[in-house]
Amino acid sequence: MKDSRGNDKDYEIIELPFLLAVDKVYNKIRNLKYRYIKDETLFPEEVRQYEPYVIREALNNCIAHQDYTRQGRINVIEREDELIFTNLGEFIPGSVEKVVIDDAPEEHYRNRFLATAMFSLKMVDTAGGGIRKMFIYQRNKYFPLPEYDLFDAKVKVTISAKVLDIDYARILARNPDLSLEEIILLDKLPKNKTLEPHEITRLKSKNLIEGRKPNFYISKKLAKKTGQKAKYSKNKAFDKQYYFDLIKKAITEHGDLNRKDVDELLWNKLPEWMNDKKKKNKIGNLLSELRKDGDIINVGGTNISKWILRDK
Repeated sequence: MKDSRGNDKDYEIIELPFLLAVDKVYNKIRNLKYRYIKDETLFPEEVRQYEPYVIREALNNCIAHQDYTRQGRINVIEREDELIFTNLGEFIPGSVEKVVIDDAPEEHYRNRFLATAMFSLKMVDTAGGGIRKMFIYQRNKYFPLPEYDLFDAKVKVTISAKVLDIDYARILARNPDLSLEEIILLDKLPKNKTLEPHEITRLKSKNLIEGRKPNFYISKKLAKKTGQKAKYSKNKAFDKQYYFDLIKKAITEHGDLNRKDVDELLWNKLPEWMNDKKKKNKIGNLLSELRKDGDIINVGGTNISKWILRDK
């Protein structure tokens, strides 16, 4: 157990048998009540932070698929608003998305005898849909979907216990027709995860996102449906000519502008998804383009550089 700063608060090593260890771990986890206002209502929704099924499935998957030849531990880390499960061994299906979307029993098991015993004791799903159910439980709460990190022959699963992005939650609330695959892809936006080319193609073909790689945001269609019109407009840049006209108009009014003046003029009018560095670069590119087109010229030295209109 860790506090909000990542410092250890408590720990316990739980030994065999696994059948009893699962309940011991579950009983150690704080499953507090979480309250939030659901879409278009003043009455708060009250839920447990974690569905017991989600904890059970994540932990039992770690047990069933651990690579015991590496003589390592299964770890369960509890933070204030998330659980992290790790086990050693490559993720045999290769892709979590494939498991969730195909929703079919696994064909290969690292520990067949152990998995069969766990199936018999109903510790894991025999139909192979356990991971998919975890995703559905999180989706129904409007919580972020389980996050799988597969690296160094190790599997890490993070289960969030709160609404991280209210806009994402509204998308789920007002679009029950979204497929689980589409939700998995949209879930990457609030987590700032990279979308693969085929994922971008799918979301754009369904008119769910707009923007350019890697800076995507929800589409105009979704923005209207989820009450995010203002946010959509802040994310979508104005036409380039709008910025050109602002710069030239300000120079006409004041005679000249230095770079700080131009930054202040355009800064809050650039898309919200841009960080400070990207805004600096964007403004620099706009000035360069105006200069190349012969609309403005730069005069003065390095310390007193300023932009004026070119006489035509």
